[in-house]
Amino acid sequence: MECLYCFLGFLLLAAGLPLDAAKRFHDVLSNERPSGYMREHNQLSGWSSDENDWNEKLYPVWKRGDSRWKSSWKGGRVQAVLTSDSPALVGSTITFAVNLVFPRCQKEDASGNIVYEKNCRNDTGASPDLYVYNWTAGTEDSDWGNDTSEGHHNVFPDGKPFPRPWKKNFVYVFHTLGQYFQKLGQCSVTISINTANVSLGPQIMEVTVYRRHRRAYVPIAKVKDVYVVTDQIPVFVTMSQKNNRNSSDETFLRDLPITFSVLIHDPSHFLNESAIYYKWNFGDNTGLFVSNNHTLNHTYVLNGTFSLNLTVQAEVPGPCPLPSPRPPKTTPPLVTAGDSTLELREIPDESCHITRYGYFKATITIVEGILEVNIIQVTDVPMPRPQPDNSLVDFVVTCHGSIPTEVCTIISDPSCQITQNPVCDPVAMELGDTCLLTVRRAFSGSGTYCMNLTLGNDASLALTSTLVSINSRDPASLLRTANGILVSLGCLAILVTVIAFLMYKKHKEYKPIENSPGIVIRGKGLNVFLNHAKTLFFPGNQEKDPLLKNQPGIL
Repeated sequence: MECLYCFLGFLLLAAGLPLDAAKRFHDVLSNERPSGYMREHNQLSGWSSDENDWNEKLYPVWKRGDSRWKSSWKGGRVQAVLTSDSPALVGSTITFAVNLVFPRCQKEDASGNIVYEKNCRNDTGASPDLYVYNWTAGTEDSDWGNDTSEGHHNVFPDGKPFPRPWKKNFVYVFHTLGQYFQKLGQCSVTISINTANVSLGPQIMEVTVYRRHRRAYVPIAKVKDVYVVTDQIPVFVTMSQKNNRNSSDETFLRDLPITFSVLIHDPSHFLNESAIYYKWNFGDNTGLFVSNNHTLNHTYVLNGTFSLNLTVQAEVPGPCPLPSPRPPKTTPPLVTAGDSTLELREIPDESCHITRYGYFKATITIVEGILEVNIIQVTDVPMPRPQPDNSLVDFVVTCHGSIPTEVCTIISDPSCQITQNPVCDPVAMELGDTCLLTVRRAFSGSGTYCMNLTLGNDASLALTSTLVSINSRDPASLLRTANGILVSLGCLAILVTVIAFLMYKKHKEYKPIENSPGIVIRGKGLNVFLNHAKTLFFPGNQEKDPLLKNQPGIL
């Protein structure tokens, strides 16, 4: 009997040797995996069970803290960044992306080789070499990148051959739900999973990255992240309102519409063919609002705190359930019209759907605020002494709603783009219940300005704008303008005189005055014309005109 026990022990020990010698995927990729983990999940399309053997000769396994990690990459350590578009509605597709972050001054070129950046210096100075790893030239391995090579090292950790062409530099092994997926890639890769067979709740995705090293592979990075699969539609709501000073504190103004915009997180467009309805309850006894538009405006007319509730309902096209089995009949009945109708009703409808819901709740506070502001009058301020480079303007401002506590102005160019420093002043408390105030601002130089004026308090901020034209008050400029006007008038007078003289010479006849009354009349008309012209342009010399002395009453 003792020999029998020894023989059985030997068999058990011999059977255990290959199990201890060969590592499996779950031994390499997951440190703390509960027993029976795989049985809790359905098979993912294109993935394999982590019970498969792992080729440790080609893909060595290093534990955390192993000193070999320090020399796994030239010039430092490589970091892997794993992201996903989680959360995902069950039945939709979730996408994972891995990006490798190389040490300073290293990057991947268009051919997939790792090169040193030009004019970049790290802690060890500029490198004389161009390449960190040159896979294209085959300096790392003569068979790497050779599609005709049938080497046994051009395989994944489970022994499956690389897909052709395999001109990729890194091997990525993804692991989740007791299953793994292998992929060749460069410095970034993405994979997608349909979540129809994924259990609800948070899950963990782990990724291990290897690089080529001669006829084997070297681990360079490991990373993991949590993703979530849910049966509720992920819903987010943004709330905005005109004149609201800070929408993030969920405090809004009374008597102004609030815009509610719903964002459904659906990066894989799983709900594109679904009928979606939005059911709003704003908590102010206005009833239930149902809409198929993701944006809705609502105005609160009372101050207070209100509970906002939104339910999103989506009719998702899906497979129809199998008809329930009919109970067995004890006696074969006669076929009747009623039985035929019943059989037809049990045929599944091809337009079946699954109803999914999403929920959003918020508590918002409604307060009184500044609803509107207007500039009703703009006037120049007279100054006792001329100030060529400074003009004062008064703006009479009214507002509707609560009383402001500060007024701010920003003066800019006519396009309202290039601004000066804002100027803010507190508003006197003597306003009482009437919002009427005068704002005085200084303008430097003449021209057209855009002025933005805001009235604000703790809850609200109201804005209005106006264009202001400032005329020049420079005395030198005024003198130059006056001189220009006098010169222009003088030139005009000389021109009129010359034209009149030429007309007079053209029409004058040498005849005695007493025999030519008509010419006297014409001459008098010319004299009167010249007198009027001189009077217009030289009013100070009227008394010196001899025509006024010789013929006072002819006009």
